[in-house]
Amino acid sequence: MILEIVTPEQTFFSGEVDSVTLPGETGSFQILNNHAPLISSLKKGMLAFSVGGKESEMEITDGFVEVNHNNVTVLIDKIRNM
Repeated sequence: MILEIVTPEQTFFSGEVDSVTLPGETGSFQILNNHAPLISSLKKGMLAFSVGGKESEMEITDGFVEVNHNNVTVLIDKIRNM
């Protein structure tokens, strides 16, 4: 699936990933390939994604995520790499 992480200043990441874990308002949740369509708000916390078994993790501020047809778009204000 394709993950795109966007802030007001830039597209922080855009590429193929195996999974994405996000800090939802009611708890952390994971998105895998062929996930059902979804729109959710996000809270400050850790965003993680896996590419070929290698995991990247970063701290994000609140925002939103949209999942549709194996495209995951994360819209947030700020990111801090870990």
